[in-house]
Amino acid sequence: MYWLKREIGFSRKESRGFLLVVPVLTFLAFSPELFSLFSRQIDPATEKNLLEVADSLRLVGFEEVSSPFPVRAGLDTVNRSMQGLRKIPFSEADSITLQVVPGVGPTLAARIIKYEVSMGGFFSKDQLKDIYGVQPEVADRIWEYFEFDGEIRNRLAINDATVEDLAKHPYISYGQAKVIIAYRNQHGNFQQADDLLKIRIFDPEWIQKIAPYLTF
Repeated sequence: MYWLKREIGFSRKESRGFLLVVPVLTFLAFSPELFSLFSRQIDPATEKNLLEVADSLRLVGFEEVSSPFPVRAGLDTVNRSMQGLRKIPFSEADSITLQVVPGVGPTLAARIIKYEVSMGGFFSKDQLKDIYGVQPEVADRIWEYFEFDGEIRNRLAINDATVEDLAKHPYISYGQAKVIIAYRNQHGNFQQADDLLKIRIFDPEWIQKIAPYLTF
């Protein structure tokens, strides 16, 4: 305060006020760097999850490109993430790569993959909407990121399958499986999907849904 009074001509009151302002000015001067430092910090668990997603995407064919948009642009505002990305077949997706789709978290992604595996593949895009928790808008968004290939990998040999084999399929209940096996034992092997129409409790719409998953 003595130096300020002697060299600059400040009064005692002005010197005291200047000294109080200096820390504030110093903080303001370094605040951009401090803000940048803290904004770059990330939770270790979140960072690990992001790295797993990135590695999985590279393995299945996604190509890394520079974004033409600001880094802090929100994913839930505008769909910008498909810029420069090549779609991969949905049959090659896993619970990690599915999380690239806004609105699909770890739990929902795992549920989708488990359902698709138990089905043996999808023959229609609309089958995604049969999964609990998948909203129509989320289902439509998935096809913006993945190519629908309609690949059915596993089929049921209906003339050899047991009740337990049939009942594992999401579209066939245990009761329906018992009826199918009982009819087969009484009338012989099925020759085509339309033979199931002879079982009066089954409606054509249901038979049409399961037909792609059966072999005769």
